Amino acid sequence: MNNSLNTSPETAHAIIEDPAALLQDLVRIDSVNPGLVPGAAGEAAIASFTASWLESRGFEITRLESTPDRPSIVAVAPGTGNGKTLMFNGHLDTVTLAGYDGSPLEPKIEDGRMYGRGTFDMKAGIAAMMVAAASAAARPHRGDIIVALVADEEFASAGTEEVLRHFTADAAVISEPSHEDIVIAHRGFAWIDVTVHGVAAHGSRPDLGIDAIAKAGRFLTGIDDLARSLQRGPSHSILGRGSIHASLIRGGEELSSYPAQCTISVERRTVPGESADTFESELAAILDGIAATDPDFRYTLARGLERHPFEVPSAEPIVLSVLSAAEAVNGKVPVLRGEPFWTDAALMLEAGIPGLLFGVDGGGAHAATEWIELDSLDRVSRILALTAVNFCN
Repeated sequence: MNNSLNTSPETAHAIIEDPAALLQDLVRIDSVNPGLVPGAAGEAAIASFTASWLESRGFEITRLESTPDRPSIVAVAPGTGNGKTLMFNGHLDTVTLAGYDGSPLEPKIEDGRMYGRGTFDMKAGIAAMMVAAASAAARPHRGDIIVALVADEEFASAGTEEVLRHFTADAAVISEPSHEDIVIAHRGFAWIDVTVHGVAAHGSRPDLGIDAIAKAGRFLTGIDDLARSLQRGPSHSILGRGSIHASLIRGGEELSSYPAQCTISVERRTVPGESADTFESELAAILDGIAATDPDFRYTLARGLERHPFEVPSAEPIVLSVLSAAEAVNGKVPVLRGEPFWTDAALMLEAGIPGLLFGVDGGGAHAATEWIELDSLDRVSRILALTAVNFCN
């Protein structure tokens, strides 16, 4: 390691751009995910802006766009060699502008905060990582510094999946808002559709019909029982316990007929050690138990999307790097913790890139008012810059 890079704390913490000014530019660009809001702007305009910004600062730009008008940008500052590669990752898309209290695309600064759609989730993270990467890239660095700005995280994570087909790194920092804590674990999820089958018949002919909706009632009671059982079961050291709930129910044709089927969509939130296989076994145990006592009870299962839980050891080199940088900038060691929601960090770990979540303080993700603390944005930018300088050398 080139220890001269760390001799001056003031130099080590320096950033060469204003992240608040960049964040204002980012908020003004409509980047609502069209997977969530049909016809929405998508990521094309903000991808072009960020690519131009990074290219003007010496980064090599790759635009990935397997889905037209849904680009992701990968910017690389090549190192001189024999160093570790660090990837910053963040999503360009936001949720809807509808229902926002005020002008969602006009950033407002008041009492040390910036307000606007996407400030917290996660354009502040984008601004921090861009400024940090540019600052680190302007100094000697042996390993590559990569900035992956991805599409579609708020819906299906197609952007990160596409990036991982073309790029890799030794470690990653995903700048989702974490209130300046370091997130080293989060839950996964799995979806399964359970269809209970009945027999369609006229409502006046109970001798011919089997009511699929009524039959499904016992299954719903079983889901409730399982949810309670999970809360009494083994607990993960960081993430606690998994959970289950019935999310959607569909069945029947009209009031005057026995319904031929009833489909319940069930979601299982998972912790490390649990998976869709775990989930399917739990559901089958409930359903087979009902069928054993009711000869008219029939069902089918159909698996849907699964996203795995995420966890890295607290001794992982990238965790130690961010801990050290945060202590140098802030004078204190940040909290290590988990999150209940899923992020692209799990996809990156599955691709062999250990990482963590580290981002700004603020609030209002997906809410009518969204904001970040500007002092936090400055601190996070400095911590990320110092992390890149140290990790890549």
